[in-house]
Formats: sequence, structure tokens, C-alpha cells
Amino acid sequence: MSTPAQSPTPRNATAVIVGAGDYIGAEIAKKFAAEGYLVFVGRRQAEKLEPLKAEIEAFGGRIVARGLDARDEDQMSAFYAEAEAAAPIEVSVFNIGANVNYPLLETTSRVFRKVWEMACYAGFLSGREAARHMSPRGSGSIFFTGATAGLRGGAGYAAFAAAKFGLRAVAQSTARELGPKGIHVAHLVIDSGVDTAWVRERIQQAQQAGQTRDRVLMRPTAVAEAYWALHQQPADAWTFEHEIRPSVEPW
Repeated sequence: MSTPAQSPTPRNATAVIVGAGDYIGAEIAKKFAAEGYLVFVGRRQAEKLEPLKAEIEAFGGRIVARGLDARDEDQMSAFYAEAEAAAPIEVSVFNIGANVNYPLLETTSRVFRKVWEMACYAGFLSGREAARHMSPRGSGSIFFTGATAGLRGGAGYAAFAAAKFGLRAVAQSTARELGPKGIHVAHLVIDSGVDTAWVRERIQQAQQAGQTRDRVLMRPTAVAEAYWALHQQPADAWTFEHEIRPSVEPW
């Protein structure tokens, strides 16, 4: 994302990003900061947020970065309360992935439970805490990052697919409950590999194993723009589920 030519005009509003990783989460934070929002970002290792904090502050954006275990109810409640105290929460994005691939017989109960906690249970906590602060105002956007695995399970993805199916169900129930109250809830299905170091490493491994299908990876900035577009939708034309994929992606 190109940074603004001048500092963004501050809004009296907060955008919360749970799962502000180096790629998608970071780009979402930069996009909303560039639009004038105070962004509250959280991830497990707080020190890894320092480059994002420096980049946003360099173009005049406002950011608060916190270490956060999104599976911990008390931490999530405190994180959202702190964000709300700084400025009313207008946007909440849950962006934790937990994408793992294990053959079924190698998927331990610990792996299955951990993936569910990260990608589903934490999403429930995120949506609930956002709703607690938005409901009295009758406005706001609550967004969840989904994946192809939330629509159909693949070989080796029992844990990941179960968690993402669950997250989709949480998002659907939340949308049905909160939409009539003026809160826009949306589930973004990313039907593509996203251009990250981890994905490129997996593609290289597949190529070395003789699996040579060419593919175009989705830019994290494109995901951030999709979320911004969802947030701009008028209340008489809200999208709940939005699928995005590169033009060459088979589906």
C-alpha cells in the first residue's frame, strides 16, 4: 500500500485488528490508519508489531499495538475495553488463520483443539467483545477472515476446516442477530493462496515434489481493500459473505 502524501485526517473512531500478522493483518491496519482510524492491533508476540507501528506512525497514522492471546477471554475483554476507551470501536476484524496440514492419523487431539481455539473460539470472543461495545450505539462493522476450508474440507485439513467451518457459523449467527440492530457482520472467504513467505515456501516444496501448477497469489493489500469496501457499503445493500480470488484461480 502506498502511504498517504499527507497525514490522514483523524477520525474519532477505532478499528480493531485481532491477528495483525506481517501480511494481511498488517495491510488491514495500514489501510484503516490511512483512512484516519486509530488502529488497535494485537498478536501473540508484541515485539513483532514494532515494524508495523513504525510504518504507520511514519505516515502520520495512529496505532496502539498490544501482545494478545486471542484465546484468553480476559485478555480479549481487556483489549476491546482499552480500544473502546480510546475512541468508539467502529470496525472489528478477526484475522487469525491457524492454517495447518496434517494427515488424519497424524492429527493429535492437541493439534485439533489448538487450531479450533485459534481460528474459531477466538473468533467468537472477538465478535462478542466487539458487539458488546457496538450494540448500544446500533452501528459498526464486525468482519471475519475465512478461507476455502470454511466451505469445503480438503485432505489433511480436518483441523483447519473444522475450525473455519465453525468460524463461518459464528459469523452467520452473529450477522442474523446483529444485522437488524444496525451492525454489519461479514465473512470474507479468501479462495486463494496469499502472497506470504510461508505460502511461497509451500509452493516451492510442491514444485520440488513435481506438483507444478502455476498460480497467481493474492496480494495482502487486495484483501485490505476488500475489507474497506465492505465497510463502505450502505445498510440497504450489505454483503454477508464475500468470496475473493485471483482471476486465474480455478473454482
